[in-house]
Amino acid sequence: MKISKIKIENFRSIKSTEFTTNNFNIVVGQNNCGKTNFFEAIEFFFNGAGRGGLSNDLKFKRLTDLEILVEIEFSGAQEGADKMRNDVNKTKIQKVLGDSDTVIISRSSQDVRKRKVVVNGKEVNPGTGFDSALNDFLPKFEYINTKQYYDSVAKYSKTTPIGIMLSGVLSAILESNDQYQDFQQKFTQLFEGEDSEIKTQFDLVGGKVKVNLQKQFPDTSKVNFEVTPPVFDDLLRNFETTIDDGIETTAAEKGDGMQRALMLAIIQTYSEFRKENEDQGKSFLFFIDEAELHLHPTAQRNLKNVLHQLSESTDQVFINTHSSVFVADNYPNQKIFKAEKTEGETIFESADDFTKPYIVFELLGGSPSDLLLPRNFLIVEGLSEFEFLTRVIKRFYPDKPKVQIIKANGDMDQAERTINAIEKVFTPLNSSIYGDKHIILIDLPSAQTQGGVTDFLQRYPNLNSNNQFFQIPNRDLEQYYPNQHDPVYGNWRKTQTELDAISEGGNKSFTGKRKRQLAKTVGEKITQIQFEGEMPIIFESLKRAWELAY
Repeated sequence: MKISKIKIENFRSIKSTEFTTNNFNIVVGQNNCGKTNFFEAIEFFFNGAGRGGLSNDLKFKRLTDLEILVEIEFSGAQEGADKMRNDVNKTKIQKVLGDSDTVIISRSSQDVRKRKVVVNGKEVNPGTGFDSALNDFLPKFEYINTKQYYDSVAKYSKTTPIGIMLSGVLSAILESNDQYQDFQQKFTQLFEGEDSEIKTQFDLVGGKVKVNLQKQFPDTSKVNFEVTPPVFDDLLRNFETTIDDGIETTAAEKGDGMQRALMLAIIQTYSEFRKENEDQGKSFLFFIDEAELHLHPTAQRNLKNVLHQLSESTDQVFINTHSSVFVADNYPNQKIFKAEKTEGETIFESADDFTKPYIVFELLGGSPSDLLLPRNFLIVEGLSEFEFLTRVIKRFYPDKPKVQIIKANGDMDQAERTINAIEKVFTPLNSSIYGDKHIILIDLPSAQTQGGVTDFLQRYPNLNSNNQFFQIPNRDLEQYYPNQHDPVYGNWRKTQTELDAISEGGNKSFTGKRKRQLAKTVGEKITQIQFEGEMPIIFESLKRAWELAY
């Protein structure tokens, strides 16, 4: 049984998101964009609010009147129920499922202790005591966060993965081991038998203690000293893990990378052990925060291979990462999500083969020197142009030469640094292969910025002479869109007055987030005829990028 869809509302920086998942899921994004909040929302679904209760800090922007909701759809529910080993719990679950192979379960802040179950579009009310059966039915949730270290899984206790495995192995051996049976018999003879010298001496000592105790408590009739059989689990408390990777030392003496890898290997083995023993057939959900932590890129790729193998059977894997290594290679049943935060709100978008290079580009630091020979570069003003053009290219021109779009963030100095970076990275080729190829596309400069643009063009005269510089006739992209009504955003094309307007609350009504959402909408809905006919300068800049492509 696996997660097929996730819906989250009002949890930390996540106001509202809903998306489908796959067997192997990778979440990428910059620091503090909300990736960990997503994982903690899933932890809230499985474990509730914890001992401290529900804090308003968990709610979106700490708005106390909002309701947190985490809703998860599971597929393969019939198989999950069939593999349950507790017959009572299995019967309860099968009765609720009926013939449905999908179940939707949610937890909200309205009643943190109770989860709602929906089957075939109807909420079911299975009665008291169902939560235990539900926990037995759900996949085993394993959350490895960045604060979890080697000791938390590799040191012995009755609740750590290594402790559970070693205790299970020891118990299985002792139950059927002839030497252990002989030991038990000899222990009884030595400490408890009528002819036992130890028992005789203990009884003598007990008698003397009784005499002295009777002086204070006359009713005392007997003091007996007994030796209980040893608990062999206690021996494991002193166990130590050693690793020989050319030099044999304890695991505690190895580097952070080896300890992180050992921790993940133990957890993987733990899942296999549980399936072979108490949780036979039970699926596991692995949520791993910053899976690349302390690992060299080669070790990161090896880890991805291992985790992907887990997801090929009954388990499911979710990783959040800053590493391009986890994103670059395509794997079967893999899905990549990009997390971005705008004005305090986290948004998740599914990535495809077209958008993945841009994700890798950002993970590598957003420098053109990190890219390997695209056909050409198109440098644009900012995020709106980027969102709009990537969608237009994907929809209408997939067969054209590969052009990498780079955001200058409205800064001509940044555009200049970008050009210099492109030039510098290919210096070893003894040729500035993009010097006469990359394209610049900007908005109409304001009176304050016109001087900077003029200076920039004087430093790079070839941009004009070689037709590599394009400028739309408006101050903003939003003023250059076609005239078309939209039910959410009104007319696509905005006036300067609309863009500068202030709402009643004192905030600018057309914020950067709203501009970005409009850019996505226009990019997804504009026709090719509209784009080429009503936005000719942007189309010409693209055509020139293709003409000059390497």
